[in-house]
Amino acid sequence: MIKIVAVGKIKEKALKTLIAEYQKRLSSYTKLLIIEVDDEMLIDDDMIIKAIQVEGERILKQIKEREYVILLDLGGEMIDSVTLAKQIQELYTYGHSDITFIIGGSVGVSDKVKARADLKWQLTKLTFTHQHVRLLVLEQIYRAYKINNNETYHK
Repeated sequence: MIKIVAVGKIKEKALKTLIAEYQKRLSSYTKLLIIEVDDEMLIDDDMIIKAIQVEGERILKQIKEREYVILLDLGGEMIDSVTLAKQIQELYTYGHSDITFIIGGSVGVSDKVKARADLKWQLTKLTFTHQHVRLLVLEQIYRAYKINNNETYHK
């Protein structure tokens, strides 16, 4: 099973439609669960630390002990699509049937969330909204399944 735990909700209709399309495509390969945890309102800079902690606790409540956790992190390792596909395949082969991707909030994630991560993945050096990142992560997961099943997918 693939699970995505993301801070915040998708508000744009076009993004919701694209995300739903990838959810549908992935249903042929794996069970997919997307969990949205509430984001904290940030009125001033003093609230950032509290927001990171509160959102972090919400994220951690959604993760079970045996799940392999991949955190989307600006300081993480950059990997290409083929490497991601191989890692997913190896995780399934060696006993990790549940893989969780975490997409934090706009101000980052807590140290506890970072410590829980088994892998920190830098998706790109470009800046995207967290909502767009969710779509990109779903596309890369779908691409990984296509690669692992030796199926054609445009490059």
